[in-house]
Amino acid sequence: MNIHSITAEVGSNPITIETGKLAKLADGAVTVRSGDTIILVTAVSATKVKDGQTWFPLSVEYKEKASAAGVFPGGYFKREGRPTEKEILTCRMTDRPLRPLFPKGYFYDTQIVAILLSADAINDADILSMNGASAALCLSDIPFAGPIGAVRVGRVDGQFVINPTFDERENSDLDLVYVGNKTDVIMIEGAADELPEEEFVKALHFAQEAVQKLVAVQEELVRLAGKPKRDYTPVLAKENLLEIAYEIAGDRIEGAIYAPTKVERAKKVGALRDEVEAAIKERAPEATAFDVEQAFEYLQKKAFRISIMEKGLRADGRNPSQLRNLYAEANVLPRVHGSAIFSRGETQALAIATLAPGDEKQFIDNYAGGESEKRFILHYNFPPFSVGETGRMGGLNRREIGHGALAERSIQPVLPHPDEFPYAIRVSSEVTESNGSTSMATVCSGTMSLLSAGVPLIRPVAGISVGLVTEFNEAGAMEKYIPLLDIIGSEDFYGDMDFKLCGTSHGVTGYQLDLKLPGIPLSILAEAVTIAKNARTPILEKMAEAIPAHGELSPHAPRIVSIKIPADRIGELIGPGGKNIKGIQAESGAEVSIEDDGTVRIYASKQEGLDRAKSLIERMFQEIEVGKVYTGKVVSITAFGAFMEVLPGKDGLVHVSELAEGRTENVEDIVKKGDLITAKCIGVDEKGRVKMSRRAYLRDQKAEQVEAAPAEA
Repeated sequence: MNIHSITAEVGSNPITIETGKLAKLADGAVTVRSGDTIILVTAVSATKVKDGQTWFPLSVEYKEKASAAGVFPGGYFKREGRPTEKEILTCRMTDRPLRPLFPKGYFYDTQIVAILLSADAINDADILSMNGASAALCLSDIPFAGPIGAVRVGRVDGQFVINPTFDERENSDLDLVYVGNKTDVIMIEGAADELPEEEFVKALHFAQEAVQKLVAVQEELVRLAGKPKRDYTPVLAKENLLEIAYEIAGDRIEGAIYAPTKVERAKKVGALRDEVEAAIKERAPEATAFDVEQAFEYLQKKAFRISIMEKGLRADGRNPSQLRNLYAEANVLPRVHGSAIFSRGETQALAIATLAPGDEKQFIDNYAGGESEKRFILHYNFPPFSVGETGRMGGLNRREIGHGALAERSIQPVLPHPDEFPYAIRVSSEVTESNGSTSMATVCSGTMSLLSAGVPLIRPVAGISVGLVTEFNEAGAMEKYIPLLDIIGSEDFYGDMDFKLCGTSHGVTGYQLDLKLPGIPLSILAEAVTIAKNARTPILEKMAEAIPAHGELSPHAPRIVSIKIPADRIGELIGPGGKNIKGIQAESGAEVSIEDDGTVRIYASKQEGLDRAKSLIERMFQEIEVGKVYTGKVVSITAFGAFMEVLPGKDGLVHVSELAEGRTENVEDIVKKGDLITAKCIGVDEKGRVKMSRRAYLRDQKAEQVEAAPAEA
């Protein structure tokens, strides 16, 4: 067994990559370790292209095994179930920086599989997955323009930290996942607590320095154990077909892609495509549908790039630094807790906010460590009608989960603390029109819907995308680039970058970078940060016109109040078999939950129920005071007096001699069981027994009447 291992000294726990021990039949395989967290990553690529394959079929699978944490999976079958959100997001983070590094026209089925083997609940496995995928591909014979390195950057007490532990991340105001090569950035993702843009750019440079170490150790490992790269046949557009396409539509394609709306552009481009297809089929009958598509796409992309690079003109008529028309409206639905619409051009999202008791929060299986519950959830839904198409409805895809996660983590930093606002919060974003950056429209509409529901956000959050078009010389060096603010769908498809940045007036809260290039200089990304920051101001202003601040709590939202009781008296509130708490809930119609520290949260749909439950609980924990008057039911009758409920769970004796003036022969001549009586506390003995007097109360009442009589006269 020929085993090779190498270690990169990055962060507090170095990363060790080993190959040659496991999964030797895969094209490439490594284990990656940090602390006691270990992950196996494999890379396999088919040696033949499937018939009819028209795109690069790269798939990435990441799986967390319960055994890695030394536990049984839940459920009846005791097996790991469908992918969790964490697994799906790790798949996406691993996939996105790899995809642009495969050769153009490489259509061979390729799969990356990452399996968590050991979890120490200290070091996250997602960074190991990304580094492992790069190492496995570089060691294999699969063509791949790596290696790349991935790190997480936190900021604790104002100091940047590489690959912070879970505990350190709880105290960090930055969570930056950064992927790059020796010189350039390829992908970023994460969130921040309103981090100033200047500090954010510093974090990018800090990450790039650490990435270089990971790239260097992978290069050394490839030198020790790497395989020669395989030969393959790329699937590329045929030159003769490109000439036909240009001859038929070259002088008209620009007019088609500059139609004013997405629908018009689609009709005109579709008509030209039909002409090109007919001409190609006539002159080259052997051409496949894929050949036609490749030729026509090349034509569109060339026209798109020439227009921007030479004329500074975009498909919808804007200049590169121009926002689309903005529209914002709040409180658009009558019965929901909060709602809002936000539009940028032909991109529109309707967001609905729902508030619920805190115990409705989501609980998460976290075998690898990290958060185990979420009180804020944002769900992003992308129905086919949003792009004018039909399609399957029902199941979620990775794109919807990824876009929802980006919007969720961008809004999360401005939510009020649970002690201040003890609600579970859900935002559902329904994308109703899509022509570029629906996730950023979701951030804006989601923020407005929360304000509409009465959630006291620290500050509103807005997001915008920045694209990029580049030009390279024959030597492969970038000669020219133009950033594009607020990209539409075709600019995302034919352009080179989709950078999304969210934040408040104070700083950055969320971000994501995807490239079609094998990397860009950090200077270009820093420029895009500035462009997005400047564009955020008019967006926030438009949102403020629709809803300047959070309103009153929605009348349809549940009411919540918190009170504190002694932790050692929780049992009194619950009562034997839950008798007391069930009684309070039945009488008030409210829900009551109790935390271990004695915090009692009361939830009710109506204010009256909330007030009644609160009053009952407060009375239960009041101390009976001598000289104070109480009203309560007679709970039992004895020969020597009547017992009344002074406070919930606390009874007092009204002795037969204290029921009324004069001698009372029979208690039931004065009161009966179930009667509501008022009496005055005249004493509490050393054993805590309470003495009550109806006679004393009546005397006090009579004295007050006598005192009031002269004043009335």
